[in-house]
Order: sequence, then structure tokens, then C-alpha cells
Amino acid sequence: MDDLYRDYILEHYRRPHNFGVLEQPTATYEGANPLCGDRITMMLGIRDGVVAEVGFTGRGCAISQASASLLTDEIKGKPVDAVAKLTTQDLLDLLGIEISPARLKCALLSLDTLEHALAESGVAPARGAAS
Repeated sequence: MDDLYRDYILEHYRRPHNFGVLEQPTATYEGANPLCGDRITMMLGIRDGVVAEVGFTGRGCAISQASASLLTDEIKGKPVDAVAKLTTQDLLDLLGIEISPARLKCALLSLDTLEHALAESGVAPARGAAS
């Protein structure tokens, strides 16, 4: 079963969903992991309290980029209130594989970036990805 999840992660890395720039995002934030050089810019189009569009760009390891792809799939079309309540465990569940302590920051970069984007837009307070 682990091989299936690894293939799933690699597929999201090779062909990430929602990869690209939004023309007029409501919220944007660029997050980085200085330990390994991973970078993600998350863009949200929020309308009527819902994440109507989402996009991301970035570069980095398979875990960080697949995590962003999976997270953007998860939040698209959801109310901002629900998106703001996502936890570290929710994202790890989406990934579906054991993440070593050394790779945890890579896996959580997208969630941290999302939280900052929501906070910068004023639609949700910043709380950090350690939830």
C-alpha cells in the first residue's frame, strides 16, 4: 500500500493540480523553507466567503510540491472558515504516507503558506502550522 501512496505523491509532484498564477488573487503569500530551499506561493480567489479559485507556484522537493497540490484540491470551493480550521493532521492525512521528522517542514510548507495568505487577506487570523 505504501508504494501506491508514493506513486500518488509522485504524480502530484510531476503533474500538480492548480499549479499556476491567478490573475487577480484576493490573497497571496510566498512561503519558504530555508533549510532546504523549498518555495511555494499560494494565491486565493475568495468570493462570498468561499475559496472560489486557488493556484500555487513554487519549486522544491516532491513532498512540498505534492502537499501544495493536494491542499489546493482540498480547499477549492470550501468556505474560508472551514479552510482556516485545517490542521497539520488534516494535511498529513491527505498525504497518506509517514513523513519523517526531517521532511515534516517540507510537508507543512503549503499549510503554513495558506495560513499566512488567509491572515494577510484579513479573512482569518494567523496561527502557525503547528496546529
